[in-house]
Amino acid sequence: MSKIIASAAIRGSNKIALQAEQFVEKARTEKSEDVKIGFPDTAYFLPMAYALMGLEIKTLGDLKPVLAHIRELLSQEPAGKLWFPYLGSTLDAGIATLLSEEIITVLRYLYNEEPQPGCNGFFTDTILRTLGIQLVDGRMPGFAAILGAAPDNKTAVSIVRDLQKRSIMVFAGSSTNGRSIIDQLAEEKVEMGWDTYIVPYGRDTISGIYPLNFAIRAAMTFGGLKAGQARKCLEYCKNRVFAFGLTLGEVDDFKYATGAGAINMGFPIIADTDIPQILPTGICTYEHVVHEFDYEKLVPRCIEVRGVKVTVTDIDIPVSYSAAFEGERVRREDMHVEFGSKNALAFEYVRMREMDEIEDGKIEVIGPDIDTITPGARMNLGIVVEVAGRGMQTDFESLIERQMHHFLNYAMGVLHMSQRDLLWIRLNKDAFASGFRLKHFGSIIHARIHDVYGKLVDKVKVTILTDDEKIKEALVAARKSYNERDARIADMTDESVDEFYSCSLCQSFAPNHICVVSPERLGLCGAVNWLDGKAGYKIDPTGGNQPVVRGRVIDPVKGEWEGINGFVYQNSNRTVERMSLYSLMDAPMTSCGCFECILALVPEANGFMIVNREFNGMTPCGMNFSTLAGSVGGGNQIPGFLGVGRLYVLSHKFVSADGGLKRLVWMPKTLKDFYKDRFAVRAKEVGVPDLLDRIADDTVASTAEELVDFLTKAGHPALEMEPLM
Repeated sequence: MSKIIASAAIRGSNKIALQAEQFVEKARTEKSEDVKIGFPDTAYFLPMAYALMGLEIKTLGDLKPVLAHIRELLSQEPAGKLWFPYLGSTLDAGIATLLSEEIITVLRYLYNEEPQPGCNGFFTDTILRTLGIQLVDGRMPGFAAILGAAPDNKTAVSIVRDLQKRSIMVFAGSSTNGRSIIDQLAEEKVEMGWDTYIVPYGRDTISGIYPLNFAIRAAMTFGGLKAGQARKCLEYCKNRVFAFGLTLGEVDDFKYATGAGAINMGFPIIADTDIPQILPTGICTYEHVVHEFDYEKLVPRCIEVRGVKVTVTDIDIPVSYSAAFEGERVRREDMHVEFGSKNALAFEYVRMREMDEIEDGKIEVIGPDIDTITPGARMNLGIVVEVAGRGMQTDFESLIERQMHHFLNYAMGVLHMSQRDLLWIRLNKDAFASGFRLKHFGSIIHARIHDVYGKLVDKVKVTILTDDEKIKEALVAARKSYNERDARIADMTDESVDEFYSCSLCQSFAPNHICVVSPERLGLCGAVNWLDGKAGYKIDPTGGNQPVVRGRVIDPVKGEWEGINGFVYQNSNRTVERMSLYSLMDAPMTSCGCFECILALVPEANGFMIVNREFNGMTPCGMNFSTLAGSVGGGNQIPGFLGVGRLYVLSHKFVSADGGLKRLVWMPKTLKDFYKDRFAVRAKEVGVPDLLDRIADDTVASTAEELVDFLTKAGHPALEMEPLM
């Protein structure tokens, strides 16, 4: 252990400990020892004190044993000419620092001084559960805690992008000479937040306790360790949580002290300045403290020192590609081009071919490219993907097709929503300026299908269509295939199977959302049915489709089971406690943003309306589709509102607990045209053969008053049914 580092860490720990003591005394004077303290949304009290000391800190008075322990851990700075082993003293000083920083930050919450402006502050248990699993299973190979500021904004962005493309979570904060990397990223308009893997925690070094608290809770949450098992918690962090500290700019005593705390957890420190190095292994897996002056080598050096196992998907595209960009939004003002949505046509279609029918790696663009349009314009788009392989089956077509949502979203500057022929894609101006063109969609799809489905697929051909006639021609074949897939499950019932399947593909946009797919209820995106879920689980037993055993029945009418409730609770970040599969009014399923349609209560009509994504007008509930989507999506569970797939309306289980099909009172005329003959069959089954004619549409009603007037004249059965409210 370098004597210089030891001296600085011990000096820093004593200063921070004194701050903690003074802050506690201030709080005792101004408030009382009985005042409650704590971080928001956590069951781990003060996590570091809880994990290392086994203490449940709930009040100001509860801090006394923590302060006493801090004092026991502190020592004096090593004398100038007195050489003795001081590794233990330095490590103890590091633990004292972590405990002291935790006290200071929790008291800041007491005084409403946290979170700092533009910063996240304490990372909640909800976030921990969402992202911690990715840390444990390797999808997120590690996280970096950045302290300080880069020499310039360009370098700051470059460092963060290098980490992002490796799917490494970036916790950004602290400062150097009054400047923080948070401000550098903000000035360069880098989107920060959990969705983009860049989280600002605070602008001072003391707030560096937040990412370390995040790590120590992972030991208890995912490692099954108990409070007070200090050594085991620290060892778990070293062996299972692949984190490191990256200091930019001058390293002061506070940073040395915090770094000593991180080293206790097995997290090495990498600096861009000429600080002493500690190269022997021991506490950390490899080196403890290293420096790297070449910014192009800085991130690879971090990866090497921590031993992070990173897989960088090498795809020949001009933008970064990583899961970190999956939640990125492309706003209208930043958009170069838009495909699909309400004002253009777009679809994606995967079809199986024989081995000798396609050439692997062939990418064709038929029609004008995006460099021929005015920025901000809309285009029609067709993406046709042909796959062949010895392990391929037609049942897997829709699964690969639905994964396009992830494949394309991983590209920086690309937004992909929905599926099939309801597609919505945006490309931002920066991606276009970097050289991104339509062929690069093909490059991504080709590489990722081989990467993810290599055991099934040997050849991939991608055709990108912007020629309107070619799009219309291909869309006929695609829709025929969509209908055939949907028909395969038509005769199955929920009662005919022992288990349902989950789908979590959209949790990047809605972390608390989980679809439960049954034979009689397809996923709200319209692209995943029960057979797809079963096939998805067969292909990837740890993937987004998991079997859901129903368990003990709670309410057969509403479709509520004990097993489903338990599964949904665990997989919604412990947010959704109950789910009724057959009711809109009581504990309905959550919604993400990929729904084909929205189902909504119209109280005045004693029934439900349904509106599809393509409809631009006003609905009788007083909101258009966009407004409804903003309220319903995001993983929210809102009785009376629900995102659904179009074909769910034709299911025998369609809101059956609330009256079923006879509750449907309004839909756009285009949706009526879509249902046509299929709706007539179901209407006859419920005893109202002309039900579709009795349902209002946008040609006769756009307000609740107009709707009720039409329904009354038409004799709609909903008006005579039991009141919904």
